[in-house]
Amino acid sequence: MTAAGCNVLFLCTGNSARSILAEAYLNAAGKGRFAAYSAGSHPGGKVNPFALELLQKNRIDTAGLRSKSWDEFARPGAPALDFVFTVCDNAAGEVCPLWPGQPISAHWGVQDPAAVEGTEDVRRKAFLRAFSELSTRINLLLNLPIDKLDRLVLKKKLQDIGRAGSESKG
Repeated sequence: MTAAGCNVLFLCTGNSARSILAEAYLNAAGKGRFAAYSAGSHPGGKVNPFALELLQKNRIDTAGLRSKSWDEFARPGAPALDFVFTVCDNAAGEVCPLWPGQPISAHWGVQDPAAVEGTEDVRRKAFLRAFSELSTRINLLLNLPIDKLDRLVLKKKLQDIGRAGSESKG
């Protein structure tokens, strides 16, 4: 496995916020080294407007982002996945489809900004916190020497990344 052309799938339940933020950020920051996708076990059918607003504010392309089922990635002809990251605790506990190619998986749990209630400002701050946590983890992923690590070491490092940036969670 090399960093050039790694396919990454971010999973969440609704595929409207966290997994979408991660997909868009990795595609932008990965500069072609990674192809990121996102999906949900029970997709809500639309991308959260606060997620789109935040991405656009950060000049990250939102074209083509959509809420979709993880079934799309278990079908014949789907991209061969190198990594699968769950970004919500619900998806981490669900029975996932069998992914072709035996991708390395890790849990990168982030609090759901879409579940936060309150003023628009409060909700925007929740999305910014989630985006900050995810971008920190993705930047750590981008700095890993993927092609120099064996599978077990890489899996451990990816699991460690899943705890990065969450120190402020209570």
